[in-house]
Amino acid sequence: MSKEQRVVEVKESDLPLHCPMSGDAVWDAHPRVFLAVEEKGEARCPYCGTLYQLQGWDGHAHRKH
Repeated sequence: MSKEQRVVEVKESDLPLHCPMSGDAVWDAHPRVFLAVEEKGEARCPYCGTLYQLQGWDGHAHRKH
């Protein structure tokens, strides 16, 4: 019973990243969860399984203070 998982590319301008993102379908919403995509270049939502990939990630963690 595997559900097809979404893959979404995000930009640094989308940070801090949260799922669901603004504009996502309301009927498929779950509690907002913030994802640290800048640490590994990608992060998966624990609720819906959407995989977010950071465009231009160079293999190093970037932290904004």
